[in-house]
Amino acid sequence: MSTVPSGITRATLMKDLRLEWRSKDAINSMLFFALLVVVVFSFSFDPDAEESRHIAGGLVWVAFLFAAVVALNQTWARELRNQVMDAYRVSPAPANSLFMAKALGNFIFVCVLEALMTPLFIVFYKLRALGPAWELIPVAVLGTWALVVNGTFFAAMSLRTRSREIMLPLLLFPISIPAILAMVNATTAILLGGEGPDVSAKFWIVLLASYDVVFTTGCLLLFETVLNAE
Repeated sequence: MSTVPSGITRATLMKDLRLEWRSKDAINSMLFFALLVVVVFSFSFDPDAEESRHIAGGLVWVAFLFAAVVALNQTWARELRNQVMDAYRVSPAPANSLFMAKALGNFIFVCVLEALMTPLFIVFYKLRALGPAWELIPVAVLGTWALVVNGTFFAAMSLRTRSREIMLPLLLFPISIPAILAMVNATTAILLGGEGPDVSAKFWIVLLASYDVVFTTGCLLLFETVLNAE
């Protein structure tokens, strides 16, 4: 596996951040979609505080997952213009540098979405953590990375397919099931505190960390093959 030079990764990441800052395509699309999901869920459910703690973990992460797919679909699409992907293939820069820059960019975009939407979930569903609330931070970080690292990889794999907007969820959702289960169960355990399931949030956090290590390594090992595939 090639090394990942930090300079190339940083330059590519900053380029993507500047483009997003100018266009705001991904952020606006994700925010609109996530806000729509919050409003629809709020009309569909009218739970009290106790019921909210049981269902909020699933609702929150389902909303973030579907909103993230909107941004992930755009990850490589802009690189098709002016044969940028072909330029990446013939450049001496390692493929892993490009992949890490794209994954980190998506991670930042989704984290911004989560920071903006979480207060709305708290207000709409009257959420209050009975367990240690600080554990939600590693759950959010590890869970978000699990979604974006696989999403970035499969977005590149489905880039040249005829229906890439449909293909990405078909590839991403099944492989993300273990991570989604861990995120939902960890969030629910933290919100319920001692009233939650027997398995503590720490177990799910360790599971998420292991998942991230395995799939990040696998994506780095295989991305060069995906990039150079016709």
